[in-house]
Amino acid sequence: MRRNTKITFMIILVVFVLAAVIVFPLNSGYLFKKPVKLGLDLSGGVHLVYKADLSQVATADKDSAMDADVTSIIQRVDVFGVLNPNVYRQGSDRIVVELPGIADVEKAKAVIGQTTVLEFGQLATDANDPDIKWKNSLGNWKPALGTLNGEKKALTSAYFNKNTYVNVDSTGNILLLFNWDANGSVLSKEITSRMVVNHDRLGIFSGDSALMGDNGGPIAPSVNGIISDSGEISGLSRTEATQLSALLNLGRIPVPLSPVYESTISPVAGANFVDLALKAAIIALILVILFMSIYYKLPGVLASVALIIYALVNLAIYKVWPVTLTLAGIGGFVASLGMAVDANVLIFERMKEELRAGRTVGAAIEAGFKRAWSAIWDCNVTTFLACIIMYWLGSSVAASSLVTGFALTLFIGVALSMITAITVTRTFLRMFIGSKIAQKTSLFTVIGSK
Repeated sequence: MRRNTKITFMIILVVFVLAAVIVFPLNSGYLFKKPVKLGLDLSGGVHLVYKADLSQVATADKDSAMDADVTSIIQRVDVFGVLNPNVYRQGSDRIVVELPGIADVEKAKAVIGQTTVLEFGQLATDANDPDIKWKNSLGNWKPALGTLNGEKKALTSAYFNKNTYVNVDSTGNILLLFNWDANGSVLSKEITSRMVVNHDRLGIFSGDSALMGDNGGPIAPSVNGIISDSGEISGLSRTEATQLSALLNLGRIPVPLSPVYESTISPVAGANFVDLALKAAIIALILVILFMSIYYKLPGVLASVALIIYALVNLAIYKVWPVTLTLAGIGGFVASLGMAVDANVLIFERMKEELRAGRTVGAAIEAGFKRAWSAIWDCNVTTFLACIIMYWLGSSVAASSLVTGFALTLFIGVALSMITAITVTRTFLRMFIGSKIAQKTSLFTVIGSK
C-alpha cells in the first residue's frame, strides 16, 4: 500500500502542476493560452432569444432549417466584427444569440434581423395607387414589376448572383457591383427599358426603409441605360458597401425569426461583478480552510490542501472545456467550495468514532473512509439529480444562462469534490501512517472530542 500511495501522490502532484500552468495567468494561461471564458453578465454584451416561425416548414425539415438559421446568424455577426459570438439552439424553435462587447440591443437586432433582400421600386404617379409600399422625401414608391414566365414579379436582390463586391471608380466614388442571374436579367431588362425613356428613378429599399446614402438622402439613381446583366449601387460609404455586400452574398435567414427576449449589460458593470465574485470566492476559500484547520487539526489542514487543488483543477476544467463562466456560475463555484469539504467532514467524524473505539490512526483512517462512502455517495447523487433538472429546465427558458450556469458549475464542482475527498485527502493521510506524527493521536482528534 505504501508504494501505491507514493505513486498516487506523484500523480496528484503532476495534476496540480498541470492545472497551475493551465490556470495562471487567468487571462491566458501558460498552457493552451486560453483565458477564462466569461458570460455576458461579466464581460458585457447583448443576450437575445429568437423564436422561429416553422409553420411553413415540413416536419422532416425543421431541424435542418433551424441549423441553417444558426449558421446564417453566426456568419452575419462575424461579418460585423463581433468577437466570440455564442449562437445555439434552445428547444425546438428558439435560437439564443449572445454577442459580447455590444451594448446596443437595437443595433444587434438590426444586424441579425436584417432581411438582406433589397427591393427595387419606381415612383408612383398616382397618390392613391394601391401598390404603393414606401414613402420618403422623393415621393411614393411601388415595387418595380416585370414579367417572368407569364407572371408579374418584383425586382429584388434575390436575383443577384452571390458575387457582389465593392470597387472605386476613377473619381473616388464607392460602388457596390452586382450581376443578375438569368431571371434577374429578364426582369431588369424589361423594367429599365421602360424607365430609361424618361430617365425615371429606381429606388432601392431594405425592408420598410429606403437605402440611405452618405448625404442622408435615399438612394434612387436615374435610369440612364438598359441594365440586363449587371449593375452598380453608388452613394454608400465603404463600410456600408462592404457590410451590405457581405450580407447579400450570405443570403437570407432561411426561417423567419422574431425576438422574444432581450437583455444587455455594460462592460463596466460586468468588470465590477468579476471583482466582487473573485473576492467572494477567495473569502469563501479562506473561511473554509480556517474552519477545517482549526476544528479538525491535521486532517483539516490536509483537507484544506486538497481543497486548494480542487479549486485549481476546477478552474483548469473551466478553461479547457471551455465553460462559459457567468455570475450565477461563479455562485455555483463558490457554493461548491463549501460543499467540497462535506465529504471530508463525514470521513473525519467517522475517524473520530474509530479513534474513540481504540483503533490506531491508520485503521481509523481506512475505516473512516469506508464507512462514510455510502453517505457521501447518496448525498452527491441527489445533488447531481438537482443539477441535471436545473440545467434541463434552464435550457427551456429564455434567461437560460442564469440557471444553467449555476447548475453546470455546481455539477462539475461536486463531481470533482468526490475525487479530491476520496483520493487526494486519503492519499495525504496515508502518507503519515507509520510515521512519528501518526503516533500523536491528538493531531487527529476534533476539538472538544475525548
